[in-house]
Amino acid sequence: MLWAAAGVVTFGFVLALELVARHLGLPGPISSQVREVIFPPKSGGLLYASMALMLVVFTWRQRFIAIGAAIGIDLAFLTVRWAADIKVTEGHPFGNGALWVTLGCAVIAVTRRTGRERVLLLKGAGLGLLLMTGRKTGDTWLLITSKTRPMVLDQYVATADHALGNPSWLVGRMVTATGAIGFNVLDFVYGQLPVAAVVVALYQLRHVAVERRFPTHHLVRTFLAIGLLGPAFYMIFPVVGPVFAYGNGTEHWQAISLWQESHPSVQWAVADLWPRTTTPISIPHPMRFDGITPRNCMPSLHTAWAVTIFVHSRSGPRFLRYAGTFWLIATLCATLGFGYHYGADLIAGVVFALTIEAALRTYDRGWDRSGIRLVAHGATVFAALLVSYRYLPYEMAGHPWVYGPLLMLLLASVVHVYVRTTTQWEEPAAALARQPEPQPELI
Repeated sequence: MLWAAAGVVTFGFVLALELVARHLGLPGPISSQVREVIFPPKSGGLLYASMALMLVVFTWRQRFIAIGAAIGIDLAFLTVRWAADIKVTEGHPFGNGALWVTLGCAVIAVTRRTGRERVLLLKGAGLGLLLMTGRKTGDTWLLITSKTRPMVLDQYVATADHALGNPSWLVGRMVTATGAIGFNVLDFVYGQLPVAAVVVALYQLRHVAVERRFPTHHLVRTFLAIGLLGPAFYMIFPVVGPVFAYGNGTEHWQAISLWQESHPSVQWAVADLWPRTTTPISIPHPMRFDGITPRNCMPSLHTAWAVTIFVHSRSGPRFLRYAGTFWLIATLCATLGFGYHYGADLIAGVVFALTIEAALRTYDRGWDRSGIRLVAHGATVFAALLVSYRYLPYEMAGHPWVYGPLLMLLLASVVHVYVRTTTQWEEPAAALARQPEPQPELI
């Protein structure tokens, strides 16, 4: 019943988003996903990663059959496009096969399975489809923010960032100094974050096929919850990022450059400062921005997702722990070094991620006092950050040696309370696992 209710709520939300997008003349998540059944997908790697999540409920023989079927379908699509001389100008030439196999398994679960096997297969297919739809939902959210929020608050966040030493400007210079190698490495890490999440999730779900059930808590739940709730704050606190508000953002997206040329009267950047020169300290004001750049900075969801990958990789082997640490550090460097986020965004993203993670774990355990305190502490700090960025940025910039350490102290308090509370939760289970099995008495 819980899975059914979650499915109904999710479908209703996606349908509502589809209707809003259609009303604004934008492609919605459902139509975008349906289009990829035939046309080249935006991210073939994500579709195969989503199918890999579904395969955790299969035996090894069934996995090889599913992977072979997906590759065969992709080869058929490539052959037809080659024969018809259809060139793939947008998207990836592969990935349709993974989507077909995932949809086919959902159909098989409804028509050919019964009882627990049907539920397990539906959960697996639903997990894969949720990851696909989550990406489309996020893209639609970004388009909606650009159409419905003409005013942005970048001046507020940039001013508050003086209290942190303007980290985006500092890391931006460092990334520029590394040249093409550093840029390409960070760009790969930044773009393949969902694939990294799938790798950690596959480790957590590796026993599903044997135990015939999913664990109570895993990375995909937190990943999807962050993607579902996070964009709502983009509507409350619209920010485009330093590379767009204070730099030459057209070098990243050709579509934005063309749009700017056709709309010369629309304000673009305040000045071309990033990352060479920091912004001057002055009383901030909301400013009008173009109608295509997403307002997707506050909080930094890339940071939030990287934090959840790091947290969930802690229970894995050494290689997975090292990989989770590398992905977190590289993501933080990319978000700042590419000018996509301010330092204040990253602090809010870490607090947001740990609060969502704490809420989901508390829900699984039952809403006891320690869990409620943990979630309330994270939510309070997150709200305090947003309020201070909006109403105290000038004071924060004027007293950096006071507000800078205070911001880091608030972040440290959330991390400390989360680690302390979750460690207390895990100690009884670990002690129980260490207890030796009782030996039978000899007569």
